[in-house]
Formats: sequence, C-alpha cells, structure tokens
Amino acid sequence: MDNKIKNGLGVAIIVSIIVVALSVAFYVNSFSDSIRYSSQRDFSVSASGKSVGIPDIAEFTFSVITQGGKDVGAIQKENSEKMNKAIAFLKVQKIDSKDIKTQNYSLDPRYQYCSYAAGKTCPPPEIVGYNLTQTVDVKIRDFSKISDILSGVVTSGANSVSQLSFKVDDSTALESQARTEAIQKAIQKAEAIAKAGGFRLGRLLSIDEGSSGYAPAYKYDNAMGLGGGAESAPPVVEPGSQDVSVSVTLRYEIK
Repeated sequence: MDNKIKNGLGVAIIVSIIVVALSVAFYVNSFSDSIRYSSQRDFSVSASGKSVGIPDIAEFTFSVITQGGKDVGAIQKENSEKMNKAIAFLKVQKIDSKDIKTQNYSLDPRYQYCSYAAGKTCPPPEIVGYNLTQTVDVKIRDFSKISDILSGVVTSGANSVSQLSFKVDDSTALESQARTEAIQKAIQKAEAIAKAGGFRLGRLLSIDEGSSGYAPAYKYDNAMGLGGGAESAPPVVEPGSQDVSVSVTLRYEIK
C-alpha cells in the first residue's frame, strides 16, 4: 500500500514538473515575441493631396412658418396650402420628387407669462397660440434655374430660404485623384527621410487615411417677409469650385 502511495506521489510530482516547465516555456516565448515586436524600429510620414472639381448639385432649404391662435387645425391648413403650392412650383420647374425631402415639421406652443408684482402669485403660463414650421430640403441639378427657384418658392408661400450650398454629387473620382497624390508625396517624403537618416525602408506596416471636402455656401434669407408685393429681383449665385482633400499617414519598418 505504501509503495502504491509513493508511486502515485512520484507520478503527480513528475506531472507537476512538466506542467510548470511548459508554462515557463510558453511565458518565455510570449515574452520574447513581445520584446521582438516592441523593439521593432519604425517611423511614420504624412502627406496630403488635393483635387478640384466643379459642383454639379445645388442644395438649399426653405420653410413655411405660420403663426396663429389656438386653432391648430386652421394653422395646419394655412401652412399646408402654402407648402403644397411651393412644392407644386418646384415640380413645374422639373425638380424630381427624389430631390425634394421634408426635413422638419414642428408645432410649438406660444406662452403668455404674467408680469410679476410684489405680493402677487403668478399663475402657470398660458398657451395663447401655436407656431408651425415646415422645412423642405431641395436639390437642384440644373444650375440655370437656381435664381428663379430661390425667388419662386418665396412667391409661392415660403417665408424663409437658407443654407444654399454646392457640391459634387459623386466625389469618388476626385477622392481617388487626391489619394493618389497624397500617397506619392508620402512615399517620396519617406525615401528622402531614409536617405538623410542613413537607413533603408523596410515593409510598409500601415496606411491611415482621412479626407475632407469643402462646399462654398451662399445664404439667401427671406424670413422677414421680403419679396412680398412688388416682384423682387432673383438673387445672383455662383457655384465656384469644390476642393477635395485626402491625407494619408504611412508607417514603415526601418531596416
């Protein structure tokens, strides 16, 4: 019986030693890999490229703002009639339905507050009426109609027009050109740094990219009721150009 116990203890000790040895070996290998990775020498270079395109879409928003009393139905009816007339005008101007999108519809109460006087307690604010604002976003693809459309939506019932901007509908090609320029500049920069530093470029370890586009904007605001009565002159707008920029960061291994 004693021999069996001794043999069992001997086997357990041997197994424990093997497990410890394997654990140590695994730890050593992992530590070695981490040291090898952390000691890897590398450096990064950044550069940016730019391409210029001509915008092919104009985009703006217009609103119908209606102020009334407590009869919400009457306010909604007045607002809808004006908005429907403005949208009908857009469709007469051949603006596709997919380029007309309701952006906001909000009905907000107006409150009347009492004037505070010493010794008096003010009652809760009272709703005296409502303001209804309906806003629509519009895209114009025929630039020859921009001025007439901006003026036309006002005469059709809109009392606020703003946020006119120009952009390239599909900027993929412009981004590709800017990216190519940015990468070429970064490679040339890395080669120049390596030559000046007396080392050779190793593997390209990573590429990080960022992009941005600039759309010139023009604001035409008629919120104060301009354009009523006498016919107003259409605004003159210029689309200009759009810059698309792409920046890249290349990280190289140092040999």
